[in-house]
Amino acid sequence: MDLIPSFQVDHIKLLPGIYVSRIDTIGDQFATTFDIRMKKPNLEPSLHGNAIHTIEHIMATYLRNNPEWKDKVIYWGPMGCLTGCYLIMKGKLTPQEILPLMISGFEYIADFEGDIPGAAPDQCGNYLFQDLPTAKWEAKKYLEVLKNNPSFVYPTK
Repeated sequence: MDLIPSFQVDHIKLLPGIYVSRIDTIGDQFATTFDIRMKKPNLEPSLHGNAIHTIEHIMATYLRNNPEWKDKVIYWGPMGCLTGCYLIMKGKLTPQEILPLMISGFEYIADFEGDIPGAAPDQCGNYLFQDLPTAKWEAKKYLEVLKNNPSFVYPTK
């Protein structure tokens, strides 16, 4: 069985940044899957499950309420390896085009106060699995990457 393209990326050289994981064609439309890489794979600790769950809730809510981008958002969620998230958007987009959106979204998380959206027993299957202080800390750390020349091109083997 052939390895899927994302397993062919050199994860030893992979840095935090924003990457195009794939572009799919659906009829005459495009969908771009972005790799929102927050951690250096295999070199630094992954995101804690509770924190990435909180990031997922807050960012998904932010994206789906953003007046400019909400109609392009298909999906936001964590990677299984917990080193980042996937963002799927309608259209054929570049990391540079969504960089301002990611900066504003992670600023929103870093500054978030109050109840975590969707963190109630009737709204989430594991509503207690949250950690706002760590999510905010991780958002601030990732903002440093986003604001200081993030990587946009996958490393080759």
